[in-house]
Amino acid sequence: MRRTILVIIAAAALTATGWAARGAANQPASGTGAAGGAALAAQLARARVATARYATNLGAAKADGYQIITRMVPDMGYHFLDPAIQGFDVRRPAILVYVRTARGWQLGALEWVFLQQPATPPLPGATYGSFGAACHYRDGTFVFAGAQEECARRSPQTGARFRFWHPPLVTMHVWVWYHNPDGLYNGTNPLVRPFNRN
Repeated sequence: MRRTILVIIAAAALTATGWAARGAANQPASGTGAAGGAALAAQLARARVATARYATNLGAAKADGYQIITRMVPDMGYHFLDPAIQGFDVRRPAILVYVRTARGWQLGALEWVFLQQPATPPLPGATYGSFGAACHYRDGTFVFAGAQEECARRSPQTGARFRFWHPPLVTMHVWVWYHNPDGLYNGTNPLVRPFNRN
């Protein structure tokens, strides 16, 4: 039974990533041709299979070390970071981006962060966003701050304890679990807008 479920997940991942690879290949200046599209589809399939257990199970993500670092960012989601993950591995995203629906939590995007833009894109046609230097607190609140010394010990919004500070980051969102009509790598997703108040 378990083997059948894994085969179904793998088949679904390959099918679902086909539209994502085609969408990325059709974006202007993406740099992906037929070979890049096939390579991207294979990478996205690996990412989906590796993160399938988290798709609708935030509890599993938390049990594996993911901790909240932002509350709902409009048109994006709640961000959960595994601080033990360093570098890029398509099967191990540093950040999982969720939306909260009436039925529960739904994984939308995977995200990786870098101190500077990679010289070679980790995925074919990758584009990047940015996130300013910030203080993060245990309940997901955060405050932009240029240095850790500027971080209050408790969140100015909620009183939650300080967790960590980071410098300005280069971000790479990959919408493998929720379709994004603005593009696979776009930081925001208009289809997430209905969940902004959840």
